[in-house]
Amino acid sequence: MTDRLLSLAEALLHAATRAGAGAADVLAVEGTSLSVDIRRGRLEQAERAEGLDLGLRVLIGGRQACVSASDTSRRTLDEMAARAVAMAREAPEDPHAGLADPADLAAARDAAGLEIEDPSPDPEAAALEADARAAEAAAMAVPGTTQVEASGGFSRQRVVLVATNGFTGGYGRTSRSVSAVAFTGTGTGMERDWAGETRAHAADMPPAAGIGDRAARRAAERLGARKPATGTYPVVFDERVASSLIGHLLAAANGAAVARGSSWLLGALGAPVLPRGLDLVEDPHRPRTGGSRCFDAEGLPTKARRIVEGGRLTGWTLDLATGRKLGMPSTASAARGTGAPPSPATTNVDLTQGTASRADLLAQMGTGLLVTSMIGSTINPTTGDYSRGASGFWVEGGQIAWPVNECTIAGNLRAMLMRIVPANDARPHLATRVPSLLVDGMTLAGA
Repeated sequence: MTDRLLSLAEALLHAATRAGAGAADVLAVEGTSLSVDIRRGRLEQAERAEGLDLGLRVLIGGRQACVSASDTSRRTLDEMAARAVAMAREAPEDPHAGLADPADLAAARDAAGLEIEDPSPDPEAAALEADARAAEAAAMAVPGTTQVEASGGFSRQRVVLVATNGFTGGYGRTSRSVSAVAFTGTGTGMERDWAGETRAHAADMPPAAGIGDRAARRAAERLGARKPATGTYPVVFDERVASSLIGHLLAAANGAAVARGSSWLLGALGAPVLPRGLDLVEDPHRPRTGGSRCFDAEGLPTKARRIVEGGRLTGWTLDLATGRKLGMPSTASAARGTGAPPSPATTNVDLTQGTASRADLLAQMGTGLLVTSMIGSTINPTTGDYSRGASGFWVEGGQIAWPVNECTIAGNLRAMLMRIVPANDARPHLATRVPSLLVDGMTLAGA
């Protein structure tokens, strides 16, 4: 952590205690970002942003309030503290609000060993432009490509958390990215698709040309798309979109939803939610991965845990407040921005992979839909009823037959997740590692 950022956070914390806060914590975030966009062979946009945000949470008894600002003057810090204290005194009582017990705080106060910050110098805009142009050129080299939008980006962020319970910690993280969107066809027959890669370390990035080539080939494969027939069919969720299914499970297992009574997993602790033998594991200490961290937004030590073990739900995702509401300890899952109190969230998640390839799943499916992209969603958080717009490819005899668009897939998440068959193609660098998934018996609305 930088001395400047730490000094600002500590100054704001001291201002809060002087203003009358019974307890308080401060989240300070400083970041820089650089992005370059190429379109039609020309530089469309080059943007650099720098910012520093301070977030203050004060507690007076069971009352709390949050304020944030980007001005770092002494006057602003004093005004933030006074306003937060005044707001807290008028806030409703919350018996579950409060800081962590000092005895429970994390011993690790940085990100040592996680390798989430690239130590090499920040890239110049010219390097990002070169990445974007390489992606664009490779995409345009694919026959039929009519237009490409390519981008290169980099960001560096530093975070500091200090609290009156004695916690002081901070870390930095970086992100390097290249993406491309390719268009093919004309008029109403135009199709588009994309590809992108992001890594914490620039040295881990794959070649930009390969990203552009992949985007263009995906777009070309979509030419001639049409609606499939309405009916009940098996569906394979490609690895690109399969994580969304697991995301719905994670959202339902979030303690905030459970405490509100708005989760379709209510009453499911210890019950099967995935096929037998499948685990869903959170590991916040995975090196070089975007979601990794040694402590959460309340200063508690993070650790690996099994959200689902052997197909059975083992627990909720909890911060301190939701844990207290449910009579359970925090799972060190607190996350927050500068303008709001902590709330539960997961970090890096792995679903047990199978032994079959995606091609094997298609062969097992026989006739059905391979989904490669989705738009919109209608998810009932209480019942788990699921409906989403989808596109991809129709499969017959285990082989891709023709591209599909403008259809809707529907089912119930509780039942769908109990029928998933995982492939073995999860990408290892992603924070959420989920392979392609086969789900039998879904309702498909098309032509």
